[in-house]
Amino acid sequence: MIMTDTTLDAFLECFSARAVVHDRSGEIATESLEDLRKAGYLGLAVPRNIGGQEIPLSDMTRIVAKIATADPSTALILAMQYLQTWAVTQSSWATPAKDRLLKDILDNGTLINALRVEPELGTPSRGGIPQTVIRKDTNGWRLDGRKIFSTGSTALRWGLVWVATAEESPRIGQILVRLDEPGVRIEKSWHQLGMRATGSHTFIFDNVFIPDDHIINVVSPSVSNPEIPQLGRYHALLISSLYNAIACSARDWFVKFLHERVPSGLGRSLATLPRFHVVIGELEGLLLSNKALLQSGFAENISEVEIQQVKRLVTENAISAVTRAIEAIGNPGLSQNNPLERHFRDVLCGRIHSPQGDAVLESAGRDVLMPSAR
Repeated sequence: MIMTDTTLDAFLECFSARAVVHDRSGEIATESLEDLRKAGYLGLAVPRNIGGQEIPLSDMTRIVAKIATADPSTALILAMQYLQTWAVTQSSWATPAKDRLLKDILDNGTLINALRVEPELGTPSRGGIPQTVIRKDTNGWRLDGRKIFSTGSTALRWGLVWVATAEESPRIGQILVRLDEPGVRIEKSWHQLGMRATGSHTFIFDNVFIPDDHIINVVSPSVSNPEIPQLGRYHALLISSLYNAIACSARDWFVKFLHERVPSGLGRSLATLPRFHVVIGELEGLLLSNKALLQSGFAENISEVEIQQVKRLVTENAISAVTRAIEAIGNPGLSQNNPLERHFRDVLCGRIHSPQGDAVLESAGRDVLMPSAR
């Protein structure tokens, strides 16, 4: 049975209170993740043949968005949990390790994420050969390298690590790494403006042993793409839903502020002033556009270029909505005593997630001007 919204609603008040504390400390809200684990949320994407519920993308986005209204950092860790659990189930990787991994996620609520970005390479979505490498060893492989921006780092048990083989013609793809193995360590490097409690630190791998059955999909880039089909679509909608939810929370706080703020010179609330009616109307328009865009993302005939545009437009609309609220009320919007300031820092991070705006626009333009190059 899929968890109900009522089940989730019971968590939101305490998640929201914790989010304030963890934003200041920069530490992952492990107590909120533990609440989700005990309630069964961390294993919802595990397939039915393993004993899970195999929730569809629509449920993933709904759950992630609801949590993001209270704690976006915890919601992002959960979004990556659903995304990578789904990716494992869709992979052609067929070893006992796959079933063991999925059972661990289901039975123990252990966390998994893809570890892809490197200091020199940047994001693999822009191409290039990883400098994180695996070398053949007796009875397996050895892993060396580092991965930055690893969301959920200190809370993860498993990593899907993007690597290249140390061969004359390198193969590229993912391997499964248990992150408490000897040779794995975390360097605390995440000191960002927003989404501070995601714990997106750096993993360092030093001669880590990798069993043969943990090689998921490592292929020659000239032959095939190791990425799971539809992974980009899932990622785009999960990320878009999360950042739209931040804008919705900002709107809700802004409305409450306008009703409660009664300047002595005015003698009535700011909510009675036409100029604030206009601002709220702008926000409602941006959020309505996002609602339609997100709904369009579930259409079967939506193209890869269009789903990338959905991600770009939703995140830009969300940023515009929060920015407009701050512009309208001035200093109170930038005070750390109010959540609008945190919403503003968090929502800006939507631009950083792949696909990034310039790549989306280039792809969309090329699709129109050079359709034969598709």
